[in-house]
Amino acid sequence: MGVENQPIGIHIILDGYEILPERLTDAARLAQALTDAAQAAGMTPLSEPSMHLFPGGGLTAFLPLAESHLALHTYPEHGYIAADCFTCGMPDGADRAVAVLCAALGQGRFDIRRLERGR
Repeated sequence: MGVENQPIGIHIILDGYEILPERLTDAARLAQALTDAAQAAGMTPLSEPSMHLFPGGGLTAFLPLAESHLALHTYPEHGYIAADCFTCGMPDGADRAVAVLCAALGQGRFDIRRLERGR
């Protein structure tokens, strides 16, 4: 298989259900989870995670990476998180990063979709 058959990047879409609301409103814990996920995957953060808290407790977070990004959006009132990890040049990096995010969220039900981008 030549380089032309390799995807440019891997994009993982994560839907997490039945997550404890306190896990979804803990900005410090989620910021650390993004940083830990990048480190576990061997990715290079370009800054600290950017966080925005919404009235009612939900939040959105984004970590830009030299390899692309990690992002998440929480809905504590539904026990739900939407997260994604896109990385280029690191075929298994996104998988490792998402595993760390899932572990930080604790118990729950996770639907993980892995997409190859840029064929």
